[in-house]
Amino acid sequence: MTETPLDEIRRPRRYMSPHRLGVSLLFLMNGFYMGSWAPKIPVFAEKLGLSEGELGLMILVFGVGSILAMPLTGIFNARYGSTKVGKAAALMFLPMLILLTLSNAIWLAACVLFLFGGLMASMDVSMNANTVAVEKVEHRAIMSSCHAFWSLGGLLGAGMGGYLIETIGPLGHAVFATLLAGLFLAVGFPRLVEDTPTGEQKSQKIRLPMTPLPWLIGVVALFSMIPEGAIMDWSALYLRNERGVDIALAGFGFAAFQLSMTTMRFAGDLVRDRLGGVTTMRICAVLSVTGLLLAGLAPSTPLIILGFAIAGLGISNMVPIAFSAAGNLPGMAPGIGLSVTTTLGYSGILVAPSLIGFLAEHTGFSPIFTGLSLLHVIVFLLAPLMAYADRDRVG
Repeated sequence: MTETPLDEIRRPRRYMSPHRLGVSLLFLMNGFYMGSWAPKIPVFAEKLGLSEGELGLMILVFGVGSILAMPLTGIFNARYGSTKVGKAAALMFLPMLILLTLSNAIWLAACVLFLFGGLMASMDVSMNANTVAVEKVEHRAIMSSCHAFWSLGGLLGAGMGGYLIETIGPLGHAVFATLLAGLFLAVGFPRLVEDTPTGEQKSQKIRLPMTPLPWLIGVVALFSMIPEGAIMDWSALYLRNERGVDIALAGFGFAAFQLSMTTMRFAGDLVRDRLGGVTTMRICAVLSVTGLLLAGLAPSTPLIILGFAIAGLGISNMVPIAFSAAGNLPGMAPGIGLSVTTTLGYSGILVAPSLIGFLAEHTGFSPIFTGLSLLHVIVFLLAPLMAYADRDRVG
């Protein structure tokens, strides 16, 4: 008896299929490299003799490279497919930690850091587009767990980086990280789903979307990621300076946020498959608003840390759902919709935290975290757009 597509969807499947493993390893490698870079920053600044202001400009160079690369990568993905572009970006990304370690002049380091940011972003857009392709092939959500692997890679890279720099030196650390990242790619590359565009798709004129839909979904990603960036960069300072928390405990706010976000991302695909993108996004928005209000207004440290943890539960699946929706817009190549969404979304992490720091000098962080909850009220109102995220499971 011939198996119908519905029978195929209902048939039990392995959690980690080959295609899912392939793209998950790309996320793991990308997050691992970003985590590995974090403990190298003080060594990088000391070697080049950078002041805090000069280091800030260097990090801005990284951000500029990232934001410029995202729309260009969308064009390449639409023309050549995310698999080819993602592999090329990953291979060029691989030697970047070694090159950053060896850079001994400010101008050279700035050039390498620009490439580092651009290739990170190019790989990011491509692997998100490839995730959408896997969701279409397998008729199930996997985007949230892929982002969980990115978070896991970041924790792995940051956790082992300081120890390795101390024991085998900056160059030894860079070589070790490069070899391990290369192993992730060697296992992942053969398992990636192929999504080479058809002749008809290649002949379509590629341009920035003129309809508001991808831009609105990009706004959802932007408003989702601004609070995430704020918690990453400023939660410890908020607890230390404004709440008088001991420095040994000041990092617990971000740790609670990161732990709850990573854990929930591994469960997020199951939730989205059961409830759909719209309902899941609404639940996430309610949780994040609750958590941010608690973090900003709570009178005690344990409640503030609990607020950051609740915010992590909510924020965890906002961006993955938005990315899936952007990759499934009708009449638009996934690379184009995703490039708009990723560019707007990641600007929330790359640019907004510096503006938040400026505002906090005049207002303090308590009203900042309280006010950021309003962004997720808007996300709640825009949640109906996330219906497009569910198109990947109906063909």
